[in-house]
Amino acid sequence: MTEHNIKLSDLEGLDLEDFDPAEYITNDEAAAAYITQALATNDSAIFAAAIGDIARARGMSDIAKAAGLGRESLYKALRPNSQPRMETMTRVLGALGVRLVAEVVGPGKGDKVDGASKKAGAAKLRSRGKPAAGKPAAA
Repeated sequence: MTEHNIKLSDLEGLDLEDFDPAEYITNDEAAAAYITQALATNDSAIFAAAIGDIARARGMSDIAKAAGLGRESLYKALRPNSQPRMETMTRVLGALGVRLVAEVVGPGKGDKVDGASKKAGAAKLRSRGKPAAGKPAAA
């Protein structure tokens, strides 16, 4: 909060109510929109927090069970600064009835593919024992 020269201590005594996003996630569409906005930040902590908010809105124990996780494991996976595995996140998302979908964002928005990138990609393919496009496999 230093961007506007406001410190958390400045907010003490203002009698502000705690905000809990889980109270506002009342349907699947709201959950999907919330996850989409969290993903748009490109911040894994915000994404995990959003998943946690939705899981709390729907009941952590029920979501943990549906995802095949213990309740404590789910809390641990979604706590701040955790780095849950993709498998864990997809299981939790599945339990929430949500799946991630990739969309094209247009040229210039992602990694550029140039000659150097193509050569690096071909080298990776060869290093896995697969032939690069247009080249026969070594005997």
